[in-house]
Amino acid sequence: MAAERICLGAIAGAHGVRGLVKLKSFTERPEDIAAYGPLSDEAGERRFSLTLNGKAKDALLARIEGVADRDAAQALKGTRLYVERGALPAIEEPETYYQADLIGLAVEDRDGEALGRVSAVHSFGGGEVLEVRPEGAKRGDSLLIPFTKAAVPELDLAAGRLVAAPPEESEEEAGEPA
Repeated sequence: MAAERICLGAIAGAHGVRGLVKLKSFTERPEDIAAYGPLSDEAGERRFSLTLNGKAKDALLARIEGVADRDAAQALKGTRLYVERGALPAIEEPETYYQADLIGLAVEDRDGEALGRVSAVHSFGGGEVLEVRPEGAKRGDSLLIPFTKAAVPELDLAAGRLVAAPPEESEEEAGEPA
């Protein structure tokens, strides 16, 4: 289920008065966001040529061709930046994936029972977590599964599915007497 375009980052707002933007990079090495050539917006309608100009707190500072003042930079706040999948290097390490490849995978338990689909991959600092939304579930009715070999013993990108063994609730957590 390889995505055609991959989100590499987002514009977090303006920096200063000369058109610099604060950029949140989603690449493994944050500076690599500028290595793939021009990026586009989510719709693929606008292209952005970036030149990195340093760092500020948790963001990169970048100049975008054609953006010369604070108002123009601030107008781009929230714009997510994408690259064509073919521009990214092939993954050669076993059991290594682009997060975008996991979104949309069908999730089953060890018995083949459908649990839903991967709707997001989160990284909270302690490792990646898959958010699995059951079919027809409302927002917030998701299952969070650690993306570890123990919790996800099988992953088959070609088949568009993974097998999950979510940690079981303890009896106390389930509301049953101990």
